[in-house]
Amino acid sequence: MAQKILVVEDEEKIARFVELELVHEGYEAEKVFDGRTGLEKALSGDFDLVVLDVMLPGLNGLEVLRRIRRESDVPVIMLTARDAVMDKVSGLDAGADDYLTKPFAIEELLARIRVALKNRVTAAVHTHRIEIRGVCMDVDRHEVTVNGEPVELTNREFELLRTLMENKDIVMDREKLINEVCGYDYLGETNIIDVYVRYLRTKIDDRFGVKLITTVRGVGYVIRG
Repeated sequence: MAQKILVVEDEEKIARFVELELVHEGYEAEKVFDGRTGLEKALSGDFDLVVLDVMLPGLNGLEVLRRIRRESDVPVIMLTARDAVMDKVSGLDAGADDYLTKPFAIEELLARIRVALKNRVTAAVHTHRIEIRGVCMDVDRHEVTVNGEPVELTNREFELLRTLMENKDIVMDREKLINEVCGYDYLGETNIIDVYVRYLRTKIDDRFGVKLITTVRGVGYVIRG
């Protein structure tokens, strides 16, 4: 499937030119001419990369970028007619992946697009994320969210949740969970897993109305997909 690129550019001749070149290179492309429409399209989740002009009617490109970054990590390459260093810094600080000043050679834009898309694929390969029924765990960042809301967990709570999510639909007995969460040399209370399950239910199930962890009587616990 061809990668899809959104071009947000108010100069229609430039937008059309970039669109034609992208299609020629094998991408799918869509162009829009104002910031508000660009923001709506970018947040639709249908695009692999956004080419975003800074000077746009309705909503300027930097504000569009800031709002995109609140909800999405889609790669964004900024275009601008201004060559001031502070403009570039502002764009990069706001979350742009790259920055290109007009007038530009289309070959350079295409090269930067290839790099940004390659970096996105590489990042996705190295990011370990698990999502079950609105509960999303980013293992690499040690973060958990429920329906987009962050949940603060201790290390042991996080490890217990990770083990259960990684073994979705597999009933885990307490001994296995103790080994995973506390280590094989753990000599403390045998009900420690029950305690941490109760903590997780308070922080996730009770707070968000999600029945995540199921008790299998006489065996242990399971998260079902």
